[in-house]
Amino acid sequence: MGPEDFAWANGLRQRHFPPERNFLDAHVTLFHHLPPSCTREVEQALARLAADHPPPRARLSEVMHLGKGVAYRIESPDLLAMRDELAERFHGMLTPQDQARPRLHVTVQNKVTPAESKELFAELKESFEPRPFAITGLGSFYYRGGPWEKTGRHSFRGR
Repeated sequence: MGPEDFAWANGLRQRHFPPERNFLDAHVTLFHHLPPSCTREVEQALARLAADHPPPRARLSEVMHLGKGVAYRIESPDLLAMRDELAERFHGMLTPQDQARPRLHVTVQNKVTPAESKELFAELKESFEPRPFAITGLGSFYYRGGPWEKTGRHSFRGR
C-alpha cells in the first residue's frame, strides 16, 4: 500500500483487531498458501510482475461486514489480472481456497463477536466514501506457526 493508505488501514487494524491475534500489518491477500518449496519461484514471479507493471489502479469501494470482523473492499481489475497470471503460473499447486478468485479487501477487524463487528461496521459505514487506494508493490510472507516472516517486497516499476 502507499504510505498514507497503509498508515490509515494499519491504524484501524491496530485499534480494532484483537492484539493477541494481530500478527501482521494491514495487507491485501492475493493467495493464502503457496507451497514453501516454491518460495524462490514465487519471489522471481513477483519481482518480474513488479518490474513489468506500473502500480495497479485501485479504489476502496465499500465497507464489508465479515460476520466476526470488518474489512474494506478493494476494486482493482489491474491487480486481479496480475493475480490471475500468478494463479496460472502456479496452477496445480494452489489450495482449493486459492483456486477461487478473491474478493480483494483489507481487514481492519477479525475474530471478534458478531455484536462487536456489527458495531464497528455501522460506525465505519456511516462515514465511508469510495476513494482511490494506492498499491505500490507485491510482498510475500512465510508462516512459521504464529509469527510471519517477510520473504520479499517488490515495488512496482513498470510504465
